[in-house]
Amino acid sequence: MVHVVYSRHFLKSARVLPKAQQRKLAILLEKMAQNPYDPVLHTKHLSEPLIGLLSFRVTREWRVMFRFRDESTIELIEVAHRRDIYR
Repeated sequence: MVHVVYSRHFLKSARVLPKAQQRKLAILLEKMAQNPYDPVLHTKHLSEPLIGLLSFRVTREWRVMFRFRDESTIELIEVAHRRDIYR
């Protein structure tokens, strides 16, 4: 199990998610704490210019960006629509 840290920006962006996506995000965050690479999450490492960051799917449209602070701590950075999060 990993420790999950929520950035201020993540908390702010999660508050504006539609309610259905907020509920699904809560479920997925529990899965992530157990295994960040759970197949349900569709976790992927990002490429230039976002090397060092990872993302997982909330839905087909919504993504969460995060990074590993160390091998047992994950920092959630942002949740946003896929058209906006990788910019």
